[in-house]
Amino acid sequence: MSTLLRGVVATGSVASAFGVAALVLLSDGFQVTGPDGIAPRPEAAVPMAVLGDSDSHSYQDKVSFAQASGKRGGAYRSMTLQWTEVLARLRPHELDPGEWGVWGVHRVVARLQQWVGLQNRAPRKQDYQYNFAISGAGCETLTTGGGRQVQRLLSLMNREPARWRHGVVVLRIGVNSFGMDEGLEQFARDPMGDAIQTEVAQCLAQVRSAIALVHAEHPQTRFVLVGVYDNSNWPRYFDRWQSRGALANVARGLDVYDKSLQRLAAGDPRIAYFDDRAWFAARWGTRDAQGRPAYRPVVLASGLQVTNTIGDEPHHAVIADGHAGLVWNVLWAQSLVELLNQRLGMAITPIGDAEVSRLVDSLLASNR
Repeated sequence: MSTLLRGVVATGSVASAFGVAALVLLSDGFQVTGPDGIAPRPEAAVPMAVLGDSDSHSYQDKVSFAQASGKRGGAYRSMTLQWTEVLARLRPHELDPGEWGVWGVHRVVARLQQWVGLQNRAPRKQDYQYNFAISGAGCETLTTGGGRQVQRLLSLMNREPARWRHGVVVLRIGVNSFGMDEGLEQFARDPMGDAIQTEVAQCLAQVRSAIALVHAEHPQTRFVLVGVYDNSNWPRYFDRWQSRGALANVARGLDVYDKSLQRLAAGDPRIAYFDDRAWFAARWGTRDAQGRPAYRPVVLASGLQVTNTIGDEPHHAVIADGHAGLVWNVLWAQSLVELLNQRLGMAITPIGDAEVSRLVDSLLASNR
């Protein structure tokens, strides 16, 4: 924290807070470093915003994830891409996630700005301009608290309303609210338990509010609602819930969230649903009838075999810090483009299997 900001916090001076806020807002509150090698997007590209958590927060963010931390790929960090980073490389002239740069301010500064009625995005991170996903975010950050991802996205959308008539918002959140070990344990015991289903209901209320807020000002903007991933398939949890009944209960509990998203999409042509659990099962498979790991490898055109194991090397589906690995994210981006075209009538060039393999091979070569 700077000396000036410490003084503001210590004194509680509204005048000082206003001064800090004014300084931060000289450029609409955004601190930009530049595109960092990412080519500017043409106006014809479809603007694509992201609301969510660490599954969508760019891995190459050097502000949030220091290289020495070992996070987001360790020694393979430079080649371990998250799905938005994949699309920025494969479809830069068709999908526009915004410029790459350092955006936002420290959370303390954002709170100070709120005292004088000003809004700014927080936390400070390096990412694409339209990517508001925050690592560790729960569903409440969509519209409330310090996150307020939707309101901060709207402040950008309102600058270019004509562009966002053709835009799309990918909303992928929920796992931190009810999909980690504690939540899965509650589902396994009682999938309809009041405590855990209250969490699900609160998350769904946030999703509905997010859609309503955007559509109130940009009624033509499209949404992709991503279902919650089943973390019983996470390698760190392989020794948990090893029975058919427990896994069935987990699936039943997660169904409440996913089926609600499906209904939202079924009733609105502007909304598409991405079934994340079915997507994973179609590629790596599931556990067996006794609840033990029974996954198969994904084999790329180049012959690279990717197993549902954990480690930073690209033959693991999951990187060492527990997030989706390179191949997982490339395949996920491939399927997202397919959904955008089929369900939302977009005309993004499909990502073929050969292109998937070429990207992975080129990144592997660059890391040698």
